[in-house]
Amino acid sequence: MKNFFVSLALLLIAGVANAQLKATVVCPTFEVNLLEGNVSGLGPDFTQGQIIKKLPCYSSMLPDGDSSKCGGIIFYKDQDVTFYTGRDYVEVGEKFKGKLSLPIMGTSRSSLFGILGNPKIKDINWDAFQTQYGIMVIRYNKDNKVNMIQFSTKKAETLQLCE
Repeated sequence: MKNFFVSLALLLIAGVANAQLKATVVCPTFEVNLLEGNVSGLGPDFTQGQIIKKLPCYSSMLPDGDSSKCGGIIFYKDQDVTFYTGRDYVEVGEKFKGKLSLPIMGTSRSSLFGILGNPKIKDINWDAFQTQYGIMVIRYNKDNKVNMIQFSTKKAETLQLCE
């Protein structure tokens, strides 16, 4: 009986000795540069490997070439940032917690002219602005305030957003 308890104690100790703590992957604060079209230096046309290497804290991912209608996607739900690598654009949502080079999230539509100029394309719920790197689409909520920013290295005529 004594040997049984000693053996059981050794097994428990061995099990605890093999247990390892794994640290949660923490990303640096995301910095979205709307003038240059990148997130922490990563452009919309970067590969999934390049993005994950610099920002390993993604919440989920669909690999490039995936059979979904949007292709490859990397989600950063905690940051409210999504890279659509299959379509070469980035989406920044209204719950974004990082730094915006142009703090326009939540800004009224009427005040954007002074910051971005005239939009290239105008719609009821969004405006598309020509940039030096491609196109930036600004979406508005029912109060006509910015609630989403999408940017791409593509031109307005070739950009295909995932709905």
